[in-house]
Amino acid sequence: MTMDLVEKKNLLDSVDARTRLAGSNKMEILLFSLGTRETFGINVFKVREVGRTPHITRTPNMPRGVEGLVSLRGNVIPVLSLISFLDHQGEGPGERGKTMMVAEYSKRTLGFLVHEVDRIIRVDWEKVRAPESILSSNQGLITAITELENGTLVSLLDVEQILANAFGEAIIIDIAPAQVSEETGVFFADDSLVARRKIAEVFDKLGVKYKHATNGAEAWSRLQGLAAHAQQAGASLRDDVRLILVDAEMPEMDGYVLTKNIKSDSRFDGIPVVMHSSLSSEANRAMGQAVGVDAYVAKFDAEVLADTLRPMLER
Repeated sequence: MTMDLVEKKNLLDSVDARTRLAGSNKMEILLFSLGTRETFGINVFKVREVGRTPHITRTPNMPRGVEGLVSLRGNVIPVLSLISFLDHQGEGPGERGKTMMVAEYSKRTLGFLVHEVDRIIRVDWEKVRAPESILSSNQGLITAITELENGTLVSLLDVEQILANAFGEAIIIDIAPAQVSEETGVFFADDSLVARRKIAEVFDKLGVKYKHATNGAEAWSRLQGLAAHAQQAGASLRDDVRLILVDAEMPEMDGYVLTKNIKSDSRFDGIPVVMHSSLSSEANRAMGQAVGVDAYVAKFDAEVLADTLRPMLER
Protein backbone atom coordinates (compact mmCIF):
# COMPACT_ATOMS: atom_id res chain seq x y z
CA MET A 1 0.00 0.00 0.00
CA THR A 2 1.43 3.40 -0.93
CA MET A 3 2.10 6.11 1.64
CA ASP A 4 -0.58 8.30 0.03
CA LEU A 5 -3.12 5.58 0.62
CA VAL A 6 -1.99 5.15 4.22
CA GLU A 7 -2.37 8.88 4.84
CA LYS A 8 -5.79 8.98 3.21
CA LYS A 9 -6.94 5.96 5.20
CA ASN A 10 -5.77 7.59 8.45
CA LEU A 11 -7.75 10.71 7.55
CA LEU A 12 -10.89 8.76 6.79
CA ASP A 13 -10.61 6.81 10.03
CA SER A 14 -11.48 9.88 12.08
CA VAL A 15 -15.00 10.13 13.48
CA ASP A 16 -15.38 13.68 12.17
CA ALA A 17 -14.45 12.65 8.62
CA ARG A 18 -16.98 9.83 8.66
CA THR A 19 -19.72 11.94 10.19
CA ARG A 20 -19.30 14.58 7.48
CA LEU A 21 -20.15 11.92 4.90
CA ALA A 22 -23.42 11.07 6.66
CA GLY A 23 -26.31 12.37 4.59
CA SER A 24 -24.09 13.38 1.66
CA ASN A 25 -25.07 10.27 -0.36
CA LYS A 26 -21.37 9.66 -0.99
CA MET A 27 -19.10 6.80 -0.04
CA GLU A 28 -15.37 6.14 -0.04
CA ILE A 29 -14.30 3.01 -1.92
CA LEU A 30 -10.95 1.24 -1.77
CA LEU A 31 -10.25 -0.19 -5.22
CA PHE A 32 -8.49 -3.53 -5.53
CA SER A 33 -7.85 -6.35 -7.98
CA LEU A 34 -7.85 -10.13 -7.75
CA GLY A 35 -5.38 -10.77 -10.54
CA THR A 36 -8.05 -10.72 -13.24
CA ARG A 37 -9.29 -8.01 -15.58
CA GLU A 38 -12.02 -6.86 -13.18
CA THR A 39 -11.78 -4.00 -10.69
CA PHE A 40 -13.42 -4.45 -7.31
CA GLY A 41 -14.25 -2.09 -4.49
CA ILE A 42 -14.97 -2.17 -0.77
CA ASN A 43 -16.21 0.57 1.54
CA VAL A 44 -13.02 2.00 3.02
CA PHE A 45 -14.68 2.34 6.42
CA LYS A 46 -14.75 -1.46 6.67
CA VAL A 47 -10.99 -1.73 6.08
CA ARG A 48 -8.79 -1.51 9.16
CA GLU A 49 -5.45 -1.99 7.40
CA VAL A 50 -3.77 -3.27 4.24
CA GLY A 51 -0.40 -4.98 3.97
CA ARG A 52 1.61 -7.87 2.60
CA THR A 53 0.06 -11.26 3.28
CA PRO A 54 1.64 -12.71 6.44
CA HIS A 55 2.27 -16.37 7.11
CA ILE A 56 -1.03 -18.23 7.07
CA THR A 57 -1.45 -21.27 9.28
CA ARG A 58 -3.28 -23.95 7.35
CA THR A 59 -5.78 -25.90 9.40
CA PRO A 60 -7.78 -28.97 8.46
CA ASN A 61 -11.46 -28.96 7.53
CA MET A 62 -11.58 -25.26 6.68
CA PRO A 63 -14.57 -24.18 4.55
CA ARG A 64 -14.00 -23.56 0.86
CA GLY A 65 -12.30 -20.23 0.30
CA VAL A 66 -10.89 -20.01 3.83
CA GLU A 67 -7.12 -20.29 3.50
CA GLY A 68 -6.35 -20.60 7.21
CA LEU A 69 -5.62 -18.41 10.21
CA VAL A 70 -3.20 -15.60 10.98
CA SER A 71 -2.18 -14.06 14.28
CA LEU A 72 -2.62 -10.30 14.19
CA ARG A 73 -1.43 -8.44 17.29
CA GLY A 74 -2.58 -11.19 19.60
CA ASN A 75 -5.82 -11.94 17.78
CA VAL A 76 -6.30 -14.99 15.57
CA ILE A 77 -8.45 -14.21 12.53
CA PRO A 78 -9.63 -16.30 9.56
CA VAL A 79 -8.27 -15.44 6.11
CA LEU A 80 -10.47 -15.72 3.02
CA SER A 81 -9.25 -15.81 -0.57
CA LEU A 82 -11.82 -13.67 -2.39
CA ILE A 83 -10.93 -15.10 -5.80
CA SER A 84 -12.10 -18.52 -4.55
CA PHE A 85 -15.68 -17.30 -4.34
CA LEU A 86 -15.89 -15.75 -7.80
CA ASP A 87 -16.45 -17.36 -11.17
CA HIS A 88 -14.05 -15.84 -13.70
CA GLN A 89 -15.00 -17.57 -16.90
CA GLY A 90 -12.20 -17.47 -19.44
CA GLU A 91 -9.98 -15.33 -17.25
CA GLY A 92 -7.90 -17.98 -15.57
CA PRO A 93 -7.79 -18.57 -11.82
CA GLY A 94 -6.51 -15.14 -10.81
CA GLU A 95 -4.15 -14.92 -7.86
CA ARG A 96 -4.86 -16.15 -4.36
CA GLY A 97 -3.46 -12.96 -2.87
CA LYS A 98 -0.13 -11.35 -2.16
CA THR A 99 -1.91 -8.54 -0.30
CA MET A 100 -4.22 -8.88 2.69
CA MET A 101 -6.95 -6.43 3.63
CA VAL A 102 -8.01 -6.63 7.26
CA ALA A 103 -11.68 -5.74 7.45
CA GLU A 104 -14.38 -5.57 10.07
CA TYR A 105 -17.82 -6.93 9.31
CA SER A 106 -20.50 -7.16 11.94
CA LYS A 107 -18.03 -7.07 14.84
CA ARG A 108 -15.97 -9.81 13.18
CA THR A 109 -12.41 -9.18 12.02
CA LEU A 110 -11.31 -11.03 8.89
CA GLY A 111 -8.44 -11.09 6.43
CA PHE A 112 -9.26 -10.87 2.71
CA LEU A 113 -6.58 -11.96 0.25
CA VAL A 114 -6.39 -9.81 -2.89
CA HIS A 115 -3.83 -9.31 -5.65
CA GLU A 116 -3.21 -5.62 -4.95
CA VAL A 117 -4.94 -2.46 -3.82
CA ASP A 118 -5.07 0.64 -5.98
CA ARG A 119 -6.48 3.82 -4.45
CA ILE A 120 -9.39 5.34 -2.58
CA ILE A 121 -12.10 7.12 -4.55
CA ARG A 122 -15.24 9.00 -3.54
CA VAL A 123 -18.42 8.18 -5.44
CA ASP A 124 -22.03 9.31 -5.34
CA TRP A 125 -24.40 6.56 -4.28
CA GLU A 126 -26.78 7.70 -7.02
CA LYS A 127 -24.16 6.51 -9.52
CA VAL A 128 -23.99 3.09 -7.89
CA ARG A 129 -26.40 0.63 -9.47
CA ALA A 130 -27.56 -2.90 -8.82
CA PRO A 131 -25.77 -5.24 -11.28
CA GLU A 132 -27.51 -6.42 -14.40
CA SER A 133 -27.49 -10.20 -14.59
CA ILE A 134 -25.79 -10.07 -18.00
CA LEU A 135 -22.81 -8.19 -16.60
CA SER A 136 -21.52 -10.86 -14.31
CA SER A 137 -21.66 -14.58 -13.75
CA ASN A 138 -21.19 -13.70 -10.07
CA GLN A 139 -24.75 -12.45 -9.71
CA GLY A 140 -25.50 -12.72 -5.99
CA LEU A 141 -21.91 -11.98 -4.95
CA ILE A 142 -21.81 -8.57 -6.66
CA THR A 143 -24.12 -6.24 -4.79
CA ALA A 144 -23.56 -3.12 -6.92
CA ILE A 145 -21.70 -1.65 -9.89
CA THR A 146 -20.28 1.83 -10.41
CA GLU A 147 -18.23 3.34 -13.21
CA LEU A 148 -15.01 5.36 -13.02
CA GLU A 149 -14.41 8.44 -15.15
CA ASN A 150 -12.29 6.38 -17.56
CA GLY A 151 -15.16 3.95 -18.11
CA THR A 152 -13.80 1.19 -15.87
CA LEU A 153 -16.55 -0.74 -14.11
CA VAL A 154 -16.08 -1.36 -10.39
CA SER A 155 -17.87 -4.30 -8.78
CA LEU A 156 -18.81 -3.97 -5.11
CA LEU A 157 -18.82 -7.37 -3.43
CA ASP A 158 -21.67 -8.59 -1.25
CA VAL A 159 -19.41 -9.62 1.62
CA GLU A 160 -22.41 -10.73 3.67
CA GLN A 161 -23.18 -13.33 1.01
CA ILE A 162 -19.52 -14.38 0.79
CA LEU A 163 -19.36 -14.88 4.55
CA ALA A 164 -22.62 -16.84 4.44
CA ASN A 165 -21.16 -19.03 1.68
CA ALA A 166 -17.99 -19.62 3.72
CA PHE A 167 -19.35 -20.05 7.24
CA GLY A 168 -23.06 -20.65 6.72
CA GLU A 169 -25.98 -18.44 7.65
CA ALA A 170 -26.79 -17.78 11.29
CA ILE A 171 -29.51 -20.02 12.66
CA ILE A 172 -32.30 -18.04 14.27
CA ILE A 173 -34.08 -19.84 17.08
CA ASP A 174 -34.92 -18.04 20.34
CA ILE A 175 -37.03 -15.06 19.34
CA ALA A 176 -40.29 -14.48 21.17
CA PRO A 177 -43.13 -12.91 19.19
CA ALA A 178 -43.96 -9.26 19.76
CA GLN A 179 -47.18 -8.40 21.54
CA VAL A 180 -48.80 -6.73 18.55
CA SER A 181 -51.89 -7.19 16.41
CA GLU A 182 -51.85 -9.38 13.32
CA GLU A 183 -52.12 -6.25 11.19
CA THR A 184 -48.90 -4.64 12.47
CA GLY A 185 -46.58 -3.91 9.56
CA VAL A 186 -43.01 -2.72 9.07
CA PHE A 187 -40.84 -1.64 6.16
CA PHE A 188 -37.18 -2.52 5.58
CA ALA A 189 -34.56 -1.79 2.94
CA ASP A 190 -31.38 -3.77 2.26
CA ASP A 191 -29.47 -4.50 -0.94
CA SER A 192 -28.03 -7.85 0.22
CA LEU A 193 -30.10 -10.92 -0.62
CA VAL A 194 -28.84 -12.88 2.37
CA ALA A 195 -29.50 -9.93 4.70
CA ARG A 196 -33.06 -9.54 3.39
CA ARG A 197 -33.67 -13.23 3.96
CA LYS A 198 -32.47 -13.12 7.57
CA ILE A 199 -34.31 -9.88 8.34
CA ALA A 200 -37.53 -11.37 6.98
CA GLU A 201 -36.98 -14.41 9.20
CA VAL A 202 -36.70 -12.16 12.27
CA PHE A 203 -39.93 -10.34 11.39
CA ASP A 204 -41.68 -13.66 10.78
CA LYS A 205 -40.70 -14.80 14.27
CA LEU A 206 -41.78 -11.46 15.75
CA GLY A 207 -45.14 -11.98 14.06
CA VAL A 208 -45.31 -8.79 11.98
CA LYS A 209 -46.03 -8.22 8.33
CA TYR A 210 -43.40 -6.52 6.21
CA LYS A 211 -42.75 -4.76 2.94
CA HIS A 212 -39.23 -4.26 1.64
CA ALA A 213 -37.04 -2.55 -0.95
CA THR A 214 -33.62 -3.45 -2.35
CA ASN A 215 -32.09 0.05 -2.28
CA GLY A 216 -32.63 3.44 -0.71
CA ALA A 217 -34.15 5.11 -3.78
CA GLU A 218 -36.70 2.34 -4.20
CA ALA A 219 -37.46 2.47 -0.49
CA TRP A 220 -38.05 6.23 -0.51
CA SER A 221 -40.31 5.96 -3.55
CA ARG A 222 -42.38 3.20 -1.97
CA LEU A 223 -42.55 4.94 1.41
CA GLN A 224 -43.74 8.16 -0.24
CA GLY A 225 -46.43 6.14 -2.00
CA LEU A 226 -47.58 4.60 1.29
CA ALA A 227 -47.61 8.04 2.95
CA ALA A 228 -49.62 9.58 0.10
CA HIS A 229 -52.14 6.74 0.22
CA ALA A 230 -52.59 7.10 3.98
CA GLN A 231 -52.99 10.87 3.64
CA GLN A 232 -55.64 10.50 0.95
CA ALA A 233 -57.51 7.97 3.07
CA GLY A 234 -57.35 10.22 6.12
CA ALA A 235 -55.52 7.50 8.03
CA SER A 236 -52.34 7.44 10.05
CA LEU A 237 -49.35 6.00 8.20
CA ARG A 238 -48.30 4.40 11.48
CA ASP A 239 -51.33 2.11 11.19
CA ASP A 240 -49.60 0.52 8.18
CA VAL A 241 -45.90 1.10 9.00
CA ARG A 242 -44.98 0.80 12.67
CA LEU A 243 -41.22 0.87 12.10
CA ILE A 244 -38.64 1.38 9.31
CA LEU A 245 -35.39 -0.60 9.19
CA VAL A 246 -32.65 0.65 6.86
CA ASP A 247 -29.24 -0.58 5.78
CA ALA A 248 -26.44 2.00 5.68
CA GLU A 249 -24.89 1.06 2.32
CA MET A 250 -27.33 0.82 -0.59
CA PRO A 251 -27.16 1.64 -4.30
CA GLU A 252 -28.68 4.89 -5.60
CA MET A 253 -29.49 6.26 -2.13
CA ASP A 254 -27.79 5.21 1.09
CA GLY A 255 -29.48 4.69 4.44
CA TYR A 256 -28.26 8.03 5.80
CA VAL A 257 -30.00 10.07 3.10
CA LEU A 258 -33.05 7.83 3.31
CA THR A 259 -33.22 8.47 7.06
CA LYS A 260 -32.83 12.25 6.56
CA ASN A 261 -35.69 12.18 4.03
CA ILE A 262 -37.93 10.26 6.42
CA LYS A 263 -37.12 12.45 9.41
CA SER A 264 -37.76 15.66 7.46
CA ASP A 265 -41.22 14.55 6.29
CA SER A 266 -43.93 15.13 8.90
CA ARG A 267 -46.03 12.28 7.49
CA PHE A 268 -43.55 9.88 9.15
CA ASP A 269 -43.73 11.50 12.58
CA GLY A 270 -43.84 8.87 15.32
CA ILE A 271 -42.36 6.10 13.15
CA PRO A 272 -38.92 5.06 14.45
CA VAL A 273 -36.06 4.46 12.02
CA VAL A 274 -33.52 1.80 12.94
CA MET A 275 -30.23 1.49 11.05
CA HIS A 276 -29.00 -2.09 10.60
CA SER A 277 -25.51 -2.28 9.16
CA SER A 278 -22.37 -4.41 8.91
CA LEU A 279 -20.50 -1.14 9.58
CA SER A 280 -20.31 -1.76 13.30
CA SER A 281 -17.80 0.80 14.60
CA GLU A 282 -18.63 3.66 16.96
CA ALA A 283 -17.85 6.12 14.17
CA ASN A 284 -20.60 4.62 12.05
CA ARG A 285 -23.01 4.74 14.96
CA ALA A 286 -22.18 8.45 15.19
CA MET A 287 -22.99 8.81 11.50
CA GLY A 288 -26.38 7.23 12.10
CA GLN A 289 -27.05 9.48 15.07
CA ALA A 290 -26.09 12.52 12.98
CA VAL A 291 -29.03 11.89 10.63
CA GLY A 292 -31.48 11.04 13.40
CA VAL A 293 -31.81 7.25 13.57
CA ASP A 294 -33.65 6.05 16.65
CA ALA A 295 -31.36 3.03 17.10
CA TYR A 296 -28.33 1.48 15.43
CA VAL A 297 -27.88 -2.31 15.32
CA ALA A 298 -24.82 -4.08 13.94
CA LYS A 299 -25.44 -7.02 11.60
CA PHE A 300 -26.18 -9.76 12.15
CA ASP A 301 -27.31 -10.75 15.60
CA ALA A 302 -30.92 -11.81 15.28
CA GLU A 303 -31.60 -11.72 19.02
CA VAL A 304 -30.17 -8.20 19.45
CA LEU A 305 -32.11 -7.00 16.41
CA ALA A 306 -35.34 -8.51 17.72
CA ASP A 307 -34.78 -7.13 21.24
CA THR A 308 -34.19 -3.65 19.77
CA LEU A 309 -37.28 -3.73 17.55
CA ARG A 310 -39.76 -5.39 19.91
CA PRO A 311 -40.36 -2.44 22.30
CA MET A 312 -40.72 -0.07 19.34
CA LEU A 313 -43.30 -2.36 17.78
CA GLU A 314 -45.23 -2.74 21.03
CA ARG A 315 -45.63 0.99 21.73
